[in-house]
Amino acid sequence: MIHHISIAANDPLHVAQVLAEMFAGQAIPFPEHPGSYIALPLDLHGTMIEVHPRGTELMPGSGMEACQARQNSNPSPYTATHAAISVSTSEDHIRAIAEREGWHIAQFSRQDFFDVIEVWVENQLLLEFLPPALAAKYLDFMQSTQLKQILAAV
Repeated sequence: MIHHISIAANDPLHVAQVLAEMFAGQAIPFPEHPGSYIALPLDLHGTMIEVHPRGTELMPGSGMEACQARQNSNPSPYTATHAAISVSTSEDHIRAIAEREGWHIAQFSRQDFFDVIEVWVENQLLLEFLPPALAAKYLDFMQSTQLKQILAAV
């Protein structure tokens, strides 16, 4: 289970606030990283999304030091990082917020196995949201005989 992820945004505070609104949670400053924020769904899994300024790079510390952060002055606006996140809110709620923000949003089927709602945060970062009905279908597939057959064929 993934409990938290880090993402980059042009406006970390605003993105953290919007994400928190999408999953009916709260956004707070990230005390260890000035200019970064945390979006908390306040769920039973301890889920959180760290939102850092675009260009923040995490790298290993030396020796026994924890990871270190540095700023890249010429980052790409895109990344391979994305996440699928179950939320307790409805598709209509997510859609209304994304449309208000001007963020691209659409629902897609992943090879007829399950559906996700793609939300492109600041039109640069992909987050897939799964309201309760979509999350149930996702979990059913991930625990299905069909998935076991696919894995056995690999």
